Amino acid sequence: MSEHSGPVSEPLMRLDNVGQVFHTKRGDVRAVDAVSLDLNAGRVVCLVGESGSGKTTTARIAAGLNAPTEGSVRFNGKDVTELGGRDRSTYRRAVQYIHQDPYASLNPTRTVESTLVAPMRKHRMVKSRAAARKRAEELLIEVDLTPPSNFLSKYPHQLSGGQRQRVAVARALTMEPRLIIADEATSMLDVSIRISMLKTLGKLRDDLDVGFLFITHDLALAKYFGADGETAVMYLGRVVERGPTTQVINEPSHPYTRALRQAIPEPDPKLTRSKQGAGLRTADVPSLLAIPVGCPFHPRCPMAQPGLCDTDRPDLTMVAGKAEHSAACVRLPDVAAEMPLAAQLVAAAGDEGAGAAGGAA
Repeated sequence: MSEHSGPVSEPLMRLDNVGQVFHTKRGDVRAVDAVSLDLNAGRVVCLVGESGSGKTTTARIAAGLNAPTEGSVRFNGKDVTELGGRDRSTYRRAVQYIHQDPYASLNPTRTVESTLVAPMRKHRMVKSRAAARKRAEELLIEVDLTPPSNFLSKYPHQLSGGQRQRVAVARALTMEPRLIIADEATSMLDVSIRISMLKTLGKLRDDLDVGFLFITHDLALAKYFGADGETAVMYLGRVVERGPTTQVINEPSHPYTRALRQAIPEPDPKLTRSKQGAGLRTADVPSLLAIPVGCPFHPRCPMAQPGLCDTDRPDLTMVAGKAEHSAACVRLPDVAAEMPLAAQLVAAAGDEGAGAAGGAA
């Protein structure tokens, strides 16, 4: 870190009020609405929410796979839609994407060596075939596929799901990226190897100073991987809560985030039974073709107040007493007045423990 003071530097990537509208025969679908995010090297931003909340579309916008219909994406301070020549090539190499499905993201006709060597040769990052093979071996070691000689000649169908996903990570690393977009990168892996994959990604973040936009529907994974970073919660295309990951997940300030938090399974069945239900008024998610007026969450929200929540759409507002933590809810003071969710769980666990101790005595 520089010892000289000065203006705050531009983030590696900035999504500024980006929106994405898809035109369909049934009408316009607003998949992403006014999403703003700052992404930096060596930092993790987790994007969480239910399926259909706009996470993947936001990720595709950041990766340059979708052009936003509103707002802008800036890389190193420059609008990506205006990049050309060397700047465009630098952006394409610096931002890499890890897809959700390890079975569909690799070309079945290419060996692991061919998959890793092709992008290096195309971008002239190596001078010879021997140098490319050596670099491919180094990348496999970085993602814990050892010894690399056992994997270079294999085809995707000869690998397990976890091995395929590690090859996909290695392929992303061929471009020496500064930002990796991991779109549900562990959701199709066995639970037994999921943590191993997250540790591999964490090592890349720490050792190579790679930034991550980590997409997941699982708050527990977000807390594990992005504990030192930021989490943004999306609902029907909008960010409804954002802030430091530990604050957002341990002490959620938006009723929707609280419902997601309640859905996290607990390893202790007694603690699970003691948890209060999410209390949603309905499990049905509104259609993106007919987003509710007012707060989009109000038809499902247990705290919705007629005449207030169903009129004006709330903007992100700073949560009192929590630095850099904001939520889009007009009833923030009422949510804050309730006992924090984490404290409820701790108290419930304490009551169970006290009861067990009393019975033993």
